[in-house]
Amino acid sequence: MELLLLTAVIILSMILIVFGLPGLWVMIASAVCYRILVESHPISWFTIAAITILAICAEVFEFTLTGKYARKYGGSRRAGWGAIIGGFIGMMVGIPVPIIGSVIGAFAGSFVGAFIAEISGGKSGAAGATRVATGALVGRVVATALKVGIGCAIAAWILVAAWQ
Repeated sequence: MELLLLTAVIILSMILIVFGLPGLWVMIASAVCYRILVESHPISWFTIAAITILAICAEVFEFTLTGKYARKYGGSRRAGWGAIIGGFIGMMVGIPVPIIGSVIGAFAGSFVGAFIAEISGGKSGAAGATRVATGALVGRVVATALKVGIGCAIAAWILVAAWQ
């Protein structure tokens, strides 16, 4: 029964990751709770430490890839920071919209943030700023996909550890 409940929490956590919510941290918390509450506690502290390191890496990737892609598409550091800040603000603004508001908000915010930062820097025109903003959007999509992939690895690791 405990394993079934853990599996349900992990599946819900994966859904949270897709929507830009802290699903990785819910997974880690569920692993810790499983370790503490289940008598046989097959999930080791090593596993918990390792998945925590993976989650931290996923968060760093999510935070930095948007800005890196904006710069890769010809943007300035200012555009990179605009994409990061815009994505965060967009995610927060989108939260009240049910289901996918935070995802759309983060994507749109990254695009708009990079565009505004690049155009206000005065180094490129609208076409250049649009290219940079498109790069920021691509970076946000790549970051989200990477975070979901790492979330799948963490989920598998927890379930295999709990199964033993």
